[in-house]
Amino acid sequence: MKSNIKDFQTYLKEIKKCSDNTFDAYISDVEHFLKYCAEKGIEDPNEFKSKDISEYLDYIVSIGKSASTKTRITASLRCYFKYLYNNGFISENCAQSIKNPRSVRSIPEVLTSNEVLSLLAQPSTTDFKGMRDKAMLELLYATGIKVTELIELNLNDINLQIGILHIKSEHHERIVPIYQTAVKHISEYINIARPVLISDANEKKLFSNYNGKPMSRQGFWKIIKYYSKKAGIDKDITPQTVRHSFAAHLLENGAELVDIKDMLGHTDISSTQVYTQIVKSKYLQSYTKFHPLAK
Repeated sequence: MKSNIKDFQTYLKEIKKCSDNTFDAYISDVEHFLKYCAEKGIEDPNEFKSKDISEYLDYIVSIGKSASTKTRITASLRCYFKYLYNNGFISENCAQSIKNPRSVRSIPEVLTSNEVLSLLAQPSTTDFKGMRDKAMLELLYATGIKVTELIELNLNDINLQIGILHIKSEHHERIVPIYQTAVKHISEYINIARPVLISDANEKKLFSNYNGKPMSRQGFWKIIKYYSKKAGIDKDITPQTVRHSFAAHLLENGAELVDIKDMLGHTDISSTQVYTQIVKSKYLQSYTKFHPLAK
């Protein structure tokens, strides 16, 4: 079974040419499924049945996973079993009859303006680590970039003189402005903390961990979880939550949807339109709560 996973990893990377995010998600999903089945005494890939996959997907829902997570896991398992079947590891593709769940786009959770201010206020800038954390959080909210984009930034991707961030991806590039408070903290990090934190003077990555190596996704997730807990925010905050908050707050304060689309790097405006639902939901709740004739 382990050799199957290694071969599947090679297939995803070299044949399907998945992005790092997709690769990590597929492998994690498959490994969790295999662990679940192993605990039930099923380890031989030829012993898997469609009902095992269906039961696992029901289990995922029962422990509170979202519809979008179920959809992704279904795709991961369909891809995995199709690979096993096409390459002769199994005699029957038990995932073939598993239908993809109907995609339901849920409204993403966002922070209030006060919660954002509280989160940003947590890092102490009296030490190098705090200066780095402050710069990362400020930059995340200032630009709404993805966590992968944040940790992949190089020094020359940011222009502090005019306050812009240049984000390059495989398919396109975009420019996003940075507000002055964020510029100030990023500048302090670059000039004071970064030279101490990095282990190689030639390092190009903007942010590093405490060992001087480039910051990882997992490392930054831990940082944001730590400060959200410290701020006493009773929400499951991830870097994506801050990205959602960036977009929702811009829209709420009058920004055009097409401009938000460009800043987020969406290729289709339908992906950005979910934020209109957030704003409408917020105003509807206020209307229902406070209008004397709406109760």
